[in-house]
Amino acid sequence: MSPPEDAIAVVGMAGRFPGAPDVPTLWRNLLDGVDAVHDYTEAELRALGVGERLLADPAHVRAGGRLPGATAFDADFFGMTADEAAAMDPQQRLFLEQSWAALEDAGCDPAAFDGLIGVFSGSSVNRHFLYRQFTGDPDEPLVPGFAPDYAAAQTAYRLGLTGPAMAVQTACSSSLTAVCVAAQHLLDYRCDLALAGGVSVTEPRFRHTPGGLVSPDGRCRAFDAAGQGGAYGSGVAVLALRRLRDAAESRDRILAVLRGWAVGNDGARRAGFAAPGLDGQAGVVAEALADAGLTPGAIGFVEAHGSGTAVGDAIEVAALVQAFSADPLPPGTVALGSIKTNLGNLDAAAGAASLIKAVLAVRHGVVPANLHFERAAPDVEFGPFSVPVKNVAWETETRRAGVSSFGLGGTNAHVIVEQAAGGPPRPASTGWHVLPVSARTPEALRQARTRLADCLEAAPRTDLDDVAHTLTAGRRAFAHRTAIVCRDLAEAVARLRGLPYGAPYDAPEDLTRAAEGWAAGGEPAWPPADGRVVSLPAYPFQRQEV
Repeated sequence: MSPPEDAIAVVGMAGRFPGAPDVPTLWRNLLDGVDAVHDYTEAELRALGVGERLLADPAHVRAGGRLPGATAFDADFFGMTADEAAAMDPQQRLFLEQSWAALEDAGCDPAAFDGLIGVFSGSSVNRHFLYRQFTGDPDEPLVPGFAPDYAAAQTAYRLGLTGPAMAVQTACSSSLTAVCVAAQHLLDYRCDLALAGGVSVTEPRFRHTPGGLVSPDGRCRAFDAAGQGGAYGSGVAVLALRRLRDAAESRDRILAVLRGWAVGNDGARRAGFAAPGLDGQAGVVAEALADAGLTPGAIGFVEAHGSGTAVGDAIEVAALVQAFSADPLPPGTVALGSIKTNLGNLDAAAGAASLIKAVLAVRHGVVPANLHFERAAPDVEFGPFSVPVKNVAWETETRRAGVSSFGLGGTNAHVIVEQAAGGPPRPASTGWHVLPVSARTPEALRQARTRLADCLEAAPRTDLDDVAHTLTAGRRAFAHRTAIVCRDLAEAVARLRGLPYGAPYDAPEDLTRAAEGWAAGGEPAWPPADGRVVSLPAYPFQRQEV
């Protein structure tokens, strides 16, 4: 069954996660079963400013999803002074940076894009500001723009985006709700490309309480008998979205299709404000399936909210079973996972991180193992669901997944993700190609060349037409430039590294002159490559502590 005309294409993804500086590394870590939750040493905790009373508290959880360099930033790249950067919430800096990376991954230079680009962000509480206020000068004035409300607006301002810029704040479901809001704005033609996601920067200042959200060792044991919550962590995840038919017409690389989505609230039908509601969760899953025009039997994997708490997991699975009851399935038919077992709870970024995992799963045909699952929680009735303890090959005609994210206070979001249709086969590229690379500084240019060479060397099946098209049509040209002329990937790698390659260099003179002219500041004067956007390394930001 082909996706409906009002489906949304995922055309780019970017992020930084505990243990993973980018999306490709995140996927490798998921497949390798990496537990990225960090156990902090006492020295690390003291360096973070954790106080003596909390350090001495036996309930203090000394673990969390750590994001190295979370407070470092390339202010020059975004045209900011050091003082402006220092006053900005680190979460806003991270979201801004990864929004640019997501646009690059989509092959979109916003200055050249013919249409409106919207931004939809979810952010956690600005803990950086709070810690400064509580521990610094009490007479320090409030800084305008410090609140989570401003992450989308800062991104729109710094990147020159003129579509809707909207903060979406629904606690842990913020970023997945932001994706739903962005998708609807695209369908309503309020924008033509949308950036949607979330960010959270936090520190290990949490205590374990029985029945609470934070486990004693910081590990999330979703759906397991030993589940006692998890640890909070830092991370950022951003997706670039377009209307499916526009993406197809523009020959964008389509990573996956968002076929349906829904957002709702539990209302008062639950034990308390902080308690999850079974009917509300079941309702939002059923509504998303209906929006997608699918029955539950079409879903092979559900990336759950998966908080790892006894009550939360039992209610979530019961809600899924209720939503799937309209299409009875045999036990073990649908895989069930939670990225929180790998990363911890990324709070406002959690839903977008889960969505990225689901996109990668339907794209690559693998459901990653769920960590820390040894014995099923006794209060969980799994019905058609099963928790994979090893990577599972996902072999079906069309792979589809559901993604859930639930916010404290009852705002629930669910998205249906579908495998993108494969494009027609193309002959391998031949002949000569120009690969232009640029950056804002000489050091960034050197790093960009090295990263591109590493990427091409690691992916020997990459088509040079796609590489040339992405670099020419999908990346902004900065002041410091170089351009190489090559015939194949091996030659491209060698010339990017500045190494000799094979026979005497006999590139066509007109291409060589065009490459030299562009490197000197001119416009591209070589024939356009007949390629599509392909994932290449993002800009090498020159981050410094601010």
